[in-house]
Amino acid sequence: MNPFYFLGFGHSHLGLFGNRSGPFNGTNETYCYSTAQGSTVLQGVTFGGIPTVLLLDVTFFFILILLFSIIRKRFWDYGRVALVSEVESESRYNRLSTSSSVPEDLEYDKGFCSWITAAFRMHDDEIHERCGEDAIHYLAFQRHIICLLIAISILSVCVILPVNLSGDLLDKDPYSFGRTTIVNLQTSNNLLWLHTVFAVVYLILTVVFMRHHMKYVTYREENIVKCTLFITGLPKNASEEIVHNHFTDAYPTCTVLEVQLCYDVAKLINLFKKRKQAEKSLIYYEHLHQKYGKRVQINPKPCGQFCCCEMRGCEREDAVDYYTKVRNELEEEYSKEEQAVHNNPLGMAFVTFQEKSMATYILKDFNACKCQSIKCKGEPQPSPYSRELCVSNWKVTYAPYPENICWKNLSVYGLKWWFRWACINLLLFIVLFFLTTPSIIISTMDKFNVTKPIHYLNNPVVSQFFPTLLLWSFSALLPTIVYYSTLLESHWTKSAENRIMMHKVYIFLIFMVLILPSLGLTSLDFFFRWLFDRESSDSAVRLECVFLPDQGAFFVNYVIASAFVGNGMELLRLPGLILYTIRMIMAKSTAERKNIKQ
Repeated sequence: MNPFYFLGFGHSHLGLFGNRSGPFNGTNETYCYSTAQGSTVLQGVTFGGIPTVLLLDVTFFFILILLFSIIRKRFWDYGRVALVSEVESESRYNRLSTSSSVPEDLEYDKGFCSWITAAFRMHDDEIHERCGEDAIHYLAFQRHIICLLIAISILSVCVILPVNLSGDLLDKDPYSFGRTTIVNLQTSNNLLWLHTVFAVVYLILTVVFMRHHMKYVTYREENIVKCTLFITGLPKNASEEIVHNHFTDAYPTCTVLEVQLCYDVAKLINLFKKRKQAEKSLIYYEHLHQKYGKRVQINPKPCGQFCCCEMRGCEREDAVDYYTKVRNELEEEYSKEEQAVHNNPLGMAFVTFQEKSMATYILKDFNACKCQSIKCKGEPQPSPYSRELCVSNWKVTYAPYPENICWKNLSVYGLKWWFRWACINLLLFIVLFFLTTPSIIISTMDKFNVTKPIHYLNNPVVSQFFPTLLLWSFSALLPTIVYYSTLLESHWTKSAENRIMMHKVYIFLIFMVLILPSLGLTSLDFFFRWLFDRESSDSAVRLECVFLPDQGAFFVNYVIASAFVGNGMELLRLPGLILYTIRMIMAKSTAERKNIKQ
């Protein structure tokens, strides 16, 4: 149980805030719940339904662990996809083969659930060898979080919880969840200050733990190449020679080693990937034919592997002949695109200098002409080619590493990029804020259940388990949705992609899981009435009624669901497993299934 929820997200008979020194009365209850008449969910149940939800979540957790163990044993290739992928160099292949040797794996994985103990027996050196430095940093961060939560839990259970139980504002019913929260204390009770003091203590503890963690994280700025500048805003008819001559004339002390213009290679990259897949499939079936003298017949349609009979439109073809034809077609198309790509310049260039100081000097010269990206004084050093190259329109930055660049996305820029970004994020905002908020789901459930008596639905499974499971499901799905939406935004670098993804996931989770449900924004029309309609009495925010009945228990149940069901599903990597399964089903042949595994 998360200790933070003892601080105030409790069983909110918050009509009491109008008169915290008196007992709970029916008038205040009617006042606070007048907007939720006929609601069939989130009504009061025994101790917020927490015992029932805990039992169900623990049961579900053990089922997930069992399912993961079965998948891990029966479908081991799914968990080792990265280790069997095609490698580009012999040295990397040898390193992967050595670090993933079979005897070492068997040592840690001999039984059905031996992976559980293996996770605790592995040393950091072994993890570093297998997974790299980032895995060590992530695990260190998780250890600090665990220690922080243990400290906060002990303080909350040993100090805050007894303080809340010592109050007498609510009834003495031992099954009342509200007695464990701050609502149970009188406004004149000096013990209320403990909550403020402990909130500050928790903040200080968090800062201390995170500072301790950051001491062991070494930051290395490896995502930029300081000898190379990335320039945008070039005329599309600019040539490498003219750009080279401009820098030579404008900056005589700087030596230019190389100028590379950028072209639209999105289609070329796509054709290259398809050609490589066709070549690997062809090699697979040629190997079968050479080794076993076997000519395999395939159905070259999506899901063709499941066609067991020949009919019109589902004719079978020889696998070698089919993939030879596909490879030749793709090679021809690739060659044509490779020749045509030089006709599609992007107005961008990478300029490499002899020394870092030269690139830094030129970058400072361009940045000195701008204040907050707005031209405010002068021009960079001119040359006879400045007007032809429109130097005043250039944007100059350090170049990222080639491995960090999403080359196919460079063709999306300017107004096209911003329009694409705005549309994707507006759609994401609508979907995640107004369709996946648990309170909105629950209010939708009410519309289908208003004809049923409350006592048919007034049980912990309906009122607490399913809503919290829904909330966890959407919060677990959120990173996947944000991931694909960020890919569609077509960022130029992978580091920018990951950083923006992290920011969006954090912001959306805070709003979706905490802020909107806490404010009781249960529908889109109520949200806009609350936001814009200042004259209507219905739109006035009633701070004494801001939390729904048992909303505190709802959040506690959500934490329980995240801890057990969430971590269990994390092991399964459900979004990736679903995508993997769909791609395996859509494969045309055994060779394509092998490529998908890689």
